[in-house]
Amino acid sequence: MDYSVIKEGDLFLLTDRNGDITGNNEIGHGLYTKDTRFLSRMEVWIDGDKPSLLSSAANQSYVASIRLMKDTKDVGAIEAVRDRFIFGGVLYERIALTSYYPETVSFDFSAAFDADFQDMFLVRKYRTGEVGSITGRSMEPQSLTIRYSGADNIARETRIRWDKPETEASDSGLIRFSITLQPKETERICFTVAPMLDGQAGTELSYEEGLERLEASYRRWDAETARATSDSEAFNGLYRRGLQDLRMLMTDVGYGDMPVAGLPWFAVPFGRDSLITSLFMLPLDPGKVRGTLRTLAAYQGTAVDAWRDEEPGKIMHEIRFGELVATKQSPFSPYYGSADATPLFLVLIGEYFRWTGDLSLAEELKPNIERALAWIDAAMLKSGFLAYRQEAEKGFPNQGWKDSSNSIVHRSGEYASSPIALSEVQGYVYMAKQGMAPLFRLMGDDALADRLEREAGELRERFERHFWMEDEQFYALALDQEGRQVGSVTSNPGHLLMTGLPGAARAARTAERLTADDMFNGYGIRTMSAEAAGYYPMSYHNGSVWPHDNAMILLGLSRSGYREEARKVISGLLAASTYFEYQRLPELFCGYGSELGYPVPYPTTCSPQAWSAGTSVVFMQAMLGLHPDALTKRIAIDPLLPEQLNELFVERLAIGAGHLSLRISRGGAGSEVKVEVVQNTTGFEIIHKAE
Repeated sequence: MDYSVIKEGDLFLLTDRNGDITGNNEIGHGLYTKDTRFLSRMEVWIDGDKPSLLSSAANQSYVASIRLMKDTKDVGAIEAVRDRFIFGGVLYERIALTSYYPETVSFDFSAAFDADFQDMFLVRKYRTGEVGSITGRSMEPQSLTIRYSGADNIARETRIRWDKPETEASDSGLIRFSITLQPKETERICFTVAPMLDGQAGTELSYEEGLERLEASYRRWDAETARATSDSEAFNGLYRRGLQDLRMLMTDVGYGDMPVAGLPWFAVPFGRDSLITSLFMLPLDPGKVRGTLRTLAAYQGTAVDAWRDEEPGKIMHEIRFGELVATKQSPFSPYYGSADATPLFLVLIGEYFRWTGDLSLAEELKPNIERALAWIDAAMLKSGFLAYRQEAEKGFPNQGWKDSSNSIVHRSGEYASSPIALSEVQGYVYMAKQGMAPLFRLMGDDALADRLEREAGELRERFERHFWMEDEQFYALALDQEGRQVGSVTSNPGHLLMTGLPGAARAARTAERLTADDMFNGYGIRTMSAEAAGYYPMSYHNGSVWPHDNAMILLGLSRSGYREEARKVISGLLAASTYFEYQRLPELFCGYGSELGYPVPYPTTCSPQAWSAGTSVVFMQAMLGLHPDALTKRIAIDPLLPEQLNELFVERLAIGAGHLSLRISRGGAGSEVKVEVVQNTTGFEIIHKAE
């Protein structure tokens, strides 16, 4: 990455690799919370010169260490190490200055800070609008405060403090220290930056105490989640990175922790992204998805509002908290332009129950479930399929996960006209109704349960009739406003395997086509066939490879018993992961074939990205072939191992009333995979289908 980013809670810091936020930068570096930039400048100098970068590391997602130097050739150097983290709503940065001169040396160390309080949409040039202004700056010994009065009548402040008396300072934000060091001597200066909204700020601790509390929270996360280890360091590294990134991306906006979409620009609750990530996280600890469901229930649509694409019962797409949203200059308060978030909300509730047997959450959210079902039924009333059309002037034209404007394209290259019914969305609706039926039966509403099962069956029959393409032996991407098939071969129908909608024969053809050469590039399944008119490998949605898209397909391949296809996908993505920094699967990468010898990075991606981080957890679940069902009190096990692994040990899978630990192994490539049940306190029976 050409940037450094760390996050904790609702606060994240984005800088260049040197650790600086340069004033007037066009990239958007800064310290952000509530979609507002509370620090727009943070630079350091030694004797008036910028020190040179030696290394920039973020091996742990939650801390960053940047090593710099200012040298005199063939004489010596001053080393500056910038260690930083965020905890409790406060940024901590400790700068260690060490002399590597043979004699005593004196020098100036200076730092500059500023805050512009710009809304993130303005920083990214996505919007323009009327905003507030800076109202004051206060410089005191070892402290600088910058104040802003917003057009939304919220007072914002940035308070910067340091633990060493300055030599000179001005309210412009320039702070100078005179340093004298003996050879090998080190001087440390710790800065804290605390954003404040209406006078409220995080509690500042010592650097050491803040770091210990942060690290303790990660130790708790590790202790609470399933552990997976193997004889492959590639998988072990990917799994560790995924879990660490998922922990970093958890945020609580008042209803419990949930994964935000990704850094740097999507550190907010989403519908689709947070739900899919939470679906992936079920094997880690099902309890950790409750915050996602409660947050989305709290923001469920209540009115018809075309400005925000809102309708009663609809689950939001994305929420923002900045000045433009608060003053109604942007519709993201929240914005509801998503066709899939509402059925996915129901899918996650159903899957949560299958892992836990906990009906209380469904009972708590029953009014939200009923409103979501009512919205789906109303949206399907005209065509029999769940379709979308953009209503909000500043909303999204395409409202599935492939939301770019050119992503829904006919074989001819013509863009589809809305309303558009996406194939995978119909699968989510089918899975949602099938999943909700037994829960309503348990809650005493047999009539509604029967109706949902009947409607799911009718949807399945309609879907098979309208979406199947005989010439391609594959499902259409979508139906357009005239009911015409959007016939480009894409990855979207791959999600259907997870939902259980396709019959056995068509499911087999779907799995086969997804892993054919035109779709599988050696590292993963492309978003579009290389033979399609709309394909190009460096596209965002029309030929690139998205790890989360592959993970959704992988869940279906595993659930449907397509082990060879699942093995192929895991092997490819695992190989690809070794080429990316920190072995972090990116949001997406280009669709060029593996004959190049390496995956080609996409130029602009979010990293870390929540649903990409969760992909490693899906690998673990798919290798176990593990699918619990609290309705039958059974756990299906259908294991496989990709070519890179001969052993996998998974501990503390939280299922039912307890935990499950399993070891799967084989003697070598092609050998039978053996299963050892190390612990089972779940109360569920294990059903093992031997490979």
